[in-house]
Parts: sequence; structure tokens; C-alpha cells
Amino acid sequence: MHAIEKILAKNSGQRQVKAGEIVTAKVDFAEINDLYLQTIYSFYEMGGEKVWDSERAAFVFDHYAPAPDMKSAANHGEMREFARKNHLKFHFDTNCGVCHQVMPEAGVIYPGMIVVATDSHTTTHGAFGAMSTGCGATDMATILMTGKLWFRVPEIIEVRLEGETKKGVYPKDVILRVVGKLKADGAVYKAIDFTGSYVENLGVSGRMVICNMAVEMGAKTAYMQPNQEVLEYVSERAVRPFETQHTDPDFRYEESHTFDVSVLEPQLACPHSVDNVSSLSDVIAQGEIRLDQGYIGSCTGGRAEDIAAAAGILRGRHIAPYTRLVVVPASAAVMQECMEKGYIQELMSAGATIASPGCGACLGAHEGILAPGEVCITTTNRNFPGRMGSTKASIYLASPAVVAASMAEGRITDPRNYL
Repeated sequence: MHAIEKILAKNSGQRQVKAGEIVTAKVDFAEINDLYLQTIYSFYEMGGEKVWDSERAAFVFDHYAPAPDMKSAANHGEMREFARKNHLKFHFDTNCGVCHQVMPEAGVIYPGMIVVATDSHTTTHGAFGAMSTGCGATDMATILMTGKLWFRVPEIIEVRLEGETKKGVYPKDVILRVVGKLKADGAVYKAIDFTGSYVENLGVSGRMVICNMAVEMGAKTAYMQPNQEVLEYVSERAVRPFETQHTDPDFRYEESHTFDVSVLEPQLACPHSVDNVSSLSDVIAQGEIRLDQGYIGSCTGGRAEDIAAAAGILRGRHIAPYTRLVVVPASAAVMQECMEKGYIQELMSAGATIASPGCGACLGAHEGILAPGEVCITTTNRNFPGRMGSTKASIYLASPAVVAASMAEGRITDPRNYL
């Protein structure tokens, strides 16, 4: 069996499972973000009285943090009351950050677990060797009542990443290349297992970037076998003992795709689809693309490594006139680290606007949304019309280095000129 199948088998009390089977499995941790107040309503409508385990569920206020309007403030209030009533041990309020960042920081994510959250980018936690996926309000209410959910055991695709990237090429470039090749429907309701020498040597932050965007190919979940850095990270934080699962040597993938990252150059996802990916140099060769805004943040591009890359490029420089750069750390811990290391101060000196940790403009909620006709380059994970504001705006997805270099010139720019 694959490691994902072993996790599903263990949590469903079976010796073996295989692709296509439906199993009912115990959920090790459940998370509800502040878009899903309906979860509470569904919980009570289905007869729920008490959360099944007060230590295995949490709310995270990240999409509307701090509350930008009266409606979101009221939603937060109802969610706080539910959390208080159920004595939830973990509650991440508007001072914490993005769910996919704060949960690993808090130690509730670890290898061999099943984590379900009301967010499609929950695939992020495959970076830690977890079986992680998103769900809707009704399914989440069921989990809160019973601690269990049904799963279809997914077919598993291998994406093998071999080699070492060149200077100026980042994990975001790698996953954009993969999405561009496999396309937005390349793994619908399947799992993606990222393997190869590049993955084996990749740190926690880079692993999270790649697993995060597996869902942009339709994947139900993503997976990476934990390396030593992951195990050390988790061991320092985990709130309970964990068991790492391993894929059997004779396991056969449904498909296998190999990418040599050593030949890769910076990539760009162009409007208006995540899989509309080209090499940065090819896009630049087609003509100048002027920018109104740059955005560095989200569960894909708001970690300390991302902000450090941007600060390194903009150190001693200033963003182009009549442009704006919005920087949103993925969590309060990330912001504090970046302040201690001087990255925030350097970016502010370069003209950046620093926003509170959270999802911000990634979903078009607040803190940097776009006006009609504007062009934005961003480290986030989606670029369809209306994602960050106006449906008439254009969004390019790129690494933090590409965003920073582009804002220094006010047009899409190759960061290798600055490194």
C-alpha cells in the first residue's frame, strides 16, 4: 500500500484499503475557517450538542482578519461563542494568521494523521506526511459530531522532482511548472505524491508551497515522505505522539511524471488560469507588462523565507513610482521573526505596505484588493477573474523574488538580474 492508503486503513480500522473503496475513518484534527459559520448551523440542525473532542477541533479566523465589516465581525462572534461553549483547546483568533501556517506552528499537524479543514488548500499538510484534505460545512459538522468522515480512497499519481534548482528558481517556480504541464484537471479527486531528490532535500517551507498547490490540479490530497528536517520540526511541536507511514516498495502508481528541476528557469502563471504557465523569459520577450500592485503573502507565499527573498532584492531600493507592494506575513510568528531579522523594516523602507497576518486580498476580501483594469503580480495561488477584487483586473502568479524584482521596476522583471 501507499502511505496515504495505510493512513486511511489505520484510521478506518482495516488491514488494507485500495483505490476506489469508500471508507469511514477517524479524523485526527478538524479546522474551520471564518468563511464557514454554516458549519455551526448545520451542527445544530443535525442534532449536534457537543464537539466530539475539544482537543481535536479548532476555529481559525484568517480570511477576514481582523474583521473588515460588520458581517464578518458578527460571524466571528458566533464562532467564538461556539468555541467557548465547547471548551476548544485550540482557538486561533484574528491575531494568529493563516490556518495552514498556524496549525503546524501549534503542533497539531504531524505525520500519519488525517486532518480535514474547510479550505481546499488543506493539501498543504501533505508536506508533513499527513493525509490532508478540504471539505464543506455539512461534512465538517458531521466531523464535529462524530469525529469521523467518509473518504473515497484516491488513485495516486507520482510527481518525481529530480535535481537541484539554479539560483533564482524557487519552489513556487517548480510547482507552477508542474501545474502548467499536468493542467488544472490533471489529478481530479486523486492524490499526488511528490518524490525525488529535490523533494528529499527540500525544507519545510518549500514543501508546503508545493503541496499547497496540488489542489490547483484538482488533487484531493498531496503527500511527501517526511525528511529529517520535517521530523525535527514536528518533534519540537507535536501535541501528541505520531507514527510516520511509508509506501511499500512494490506499490504501483496510477501515473508517474518526472521533472528535471535543474533546467528550470523562473515561471509565471498568466491571466486568467493557474495552468496558463510560461517561462518568465518568454513572457518578458513578448513585451513589457506594467504593474499596479505586487503582493507577497498567503498560505503559498507568506512565510519567512518568502519575505526574506523579497527583502534581499529590495534592500537599498524602492518600489517604482505610483505602484504599491503589499506584504502579508502568513502568521504572527512569521511576522515576529521577520521583524527580528529586519526584513519588515527593509521592505517598509522600500515602500511596502505591511498588513496583518491572514489571507487578506488573496480571496479578494480586504487589505489590497484590485480595481478594474489593474495588473497585479502575486505569490498567491489563484488568478482567475475576481480572485483578488475586480473581475476586470489581471493577476500573474510568481515567486516572491519575481514579485520583488518586478516591483522595483514597475514591470514584470527577471529576479536573476538582482541576485
